[in-house]
Amino acid sequence: MINRGDLSNEQWEKLKSLLPSEKPPTGKPNHDHRRVVNGILWILRTGALWRDLPERYRKWQSVATRFYRWQKAGIWNEILAHLQTFADEHGNLDWEVHYVDGTVVRGHQHAAGGILER
Repeated sequence: MINRGDLSNEQWEKLKSLLPSEKPPTGKPNHDHRRVVNGILWILRTGALWRDLPERYRKWQSVATRFYRWQKAGIWNEILAHLQTFADEHGNLDWEVHYVDGTVVRGHQHAAGGILER
């Protein structure tokens, strides 16, 4: 059963080939990638803590571990680049509007108004 906010079958078909194999060369197979990705999307959509992840997405520790492992391996960056390229090739991306900007960094509350001494 697909829950509201989960990937549709069409979205999953586009995404699944971009993910690592569920059966690694060594060790035991991973949990179903689709369920884990849907769990990650649930966290991103709700802003909830990992511990609040509904059980239908697996144990929160497993989902969080996969998220951070893929982050460290650069998989999310590869997915973003692929999806941007695909959208651009199909005329669905306006670079004047669609971009990811990572330049906004919030300073600590004590960072404002300080005097630097040399």
